[in-house]
Amino acid sequence: MRVHVSAIILVGSLIASTAVSAQGVSNIQKPDKAEAATTARTSSFMRIYGPAQPPHGFVRFCDATPTECTSDHGQESRFEASAERLKELDEINRSVNKAIAPATDLEVYGVNEYWTMPRTRGDCEDYALQKRHDLVAKGWPVSSLLMTVVRDEKGEGHAVLTARTVQGDYILDNKIEDVRLWNKTPYQFVMRQSYLNPKVWVALDSRQGPLAALSGLENQSAE
Repeated sequence: MRVHVSAIILVGSLIASTAVSAQGVSNIQKPDKAEAATTARTSSFMRIYGPAQPPHGFVRFCDATPTECTSDHGQESRFEASAERLKELDEINRSVNKAIAPATDLEVYGVNEYWTMPRTRGDCEDYALQKRHDLVAKGWPVSSLLMTVVRDEKGEGHAVLTARTVQGDYILDNKIEDVRLWNKTPYQFVMRQSYLNPKVWVALDSRQGPLAALSGLENQSAE
């Protein structure tokens, strides 16, 4: 699954995403001890650099499906996942990857960047949304399952799901069958949901700047 991404610097109002991104940005979470100690990709914990604007498709998804964007009041401590819980990550990753056929939003819905729960076909963010939904149903806290935007090996936009645990930040990906730590993937990490508020996003790349964001996952094409 490939998506093209364009970076923008926010000026003035945050247009369609204002209601979502403004909520909680003023009291954005501070990195926990593990995140604060992160240097480059040497740590199994991602480093947070500041607030970011959510992708437009995510904002529309929350407007249409508010129950999928509800906070569990931000469990600040990382989820202590047992061996069985970590096994669930692998099982859900593989089962959703197998159940959903890759297709672009343009092919399925006739528009670009349409985030939704997939039926039989979907693109990268749809896989990630389904995995998040399935893991929450199994008892995983919302604050440990974070939608994440990256740039792939070709520099193109891609969405994955991050599982934030005491063992590290694990990535569930429709392009990779096995679940692995974020620093064991070939991706450049750009931004993800805040664990304190699922409607707020945070930057994972210092080069993006505190208010840099992605305009969205656009011109999607399936591999």
